[in-house]
Amino acid sequence: MSLGKYLFAGGLGFVLGGPIGAVVGVVLATLLPNTELTSTTTSTKQTNKGDFRVVLLIMFASIMKADGEVKKSELNVVKRFLVQAFGEQQALEALRLLKEIIKQNYNVADIAQQTSLYFNYSQRTELVHLLFTIAAADGNITTNELNTIQLIAQRLINSRDFESIKAMFFKNPKNSDWAYTVLGIGRDATNEEVKKAYRKMAMKFHPDKVNSLGEEIKRQAEEKFKEVQKAYEAIKKERNIA
Repeated sequence: MSLGKYLFAGGLGFVLGGPIGAVVGVVLATLLPNTELTSTTTSTKQTNKGDFRVVLLIMFASIMKADGEVKKSELNVVKRFLVQAFGEQQALEALRLLKEIIKQNYNVADIAQQTSLYFNYSQRTELVHLLFTIAAADGNITTNELNTIQLIAQRLINSRDFESIKAMFFKNPKNSDWAYTVLGIGRDATNEEVKKAYRKMAMKFHPDKVNSLGEEIKRQAEEKFKEVQKAYEAIKKERNIA
C-alpha cells in the first residue's frame, strides 16, 4: 500500500482542517509533492479510523521527542503497535509519516484542542492511555514525557480520569494508594463506595466503547480495563471485602 493510500485508508474528515491539517499538509508535501489535500468533511463531527490514525501518529511523535531525542525502545514499541493495528505494510508507511512528523514543530496543545472537538470521551481516554503506554516503553516515564501527556490530557479528559490512568503506570506494590486513585476515590471511601466506584470506572473504561476504532485499539483498551479490575481486587484484598 502506498503512503497516500495508507493515510487515506478509512477516510479522513476533520484532520484535514485546523492545526492537524497543517501538520498533515507539510508531511504530504514532503513525501508526496504532487498530492493535493481536499476535504468536504472538515466541518462535520463524524470521525473514522483514518482520523484516529493521523492524530495518534502526531501525539506519539510529541511524546517521543519530549526529551529531545527519539529513543529506540519507544520506536520499537510504536512499530509493534502499528504492525498489530494496521499490518506490516501499513505500519512501514505509518513509520515514514511518523519520522516526518517528528521533524516538525507544532503546538501540541492546539492539536489536542482540535482533537477534543471530534472524538468522544471514551476514545479520548484511550488516546491518553496509549500515550502513557508509549512513554513507559523503556520502563521510565520522564518528567518531560509526563508533562507533555498532561498538557494533552488537560484538553481531552477530566483531571480525575487523568490521575486514574496515570496511577496505572505508577504502581507501588508496597502501597495500595494507586488502586484508590485508579478508582477515583480516597482511602476514606466506604466499602459500598468502593464497589460503586469500581462499577462506574469499569463502565467508563469498557473496551466496547472504542469498537469503532478497530480491534487493536480495543485490545489496548482491554489493558486499561484490566487495571481497573486489578485495582478493585487490591482494595478488596486489603479490606477483606467479599
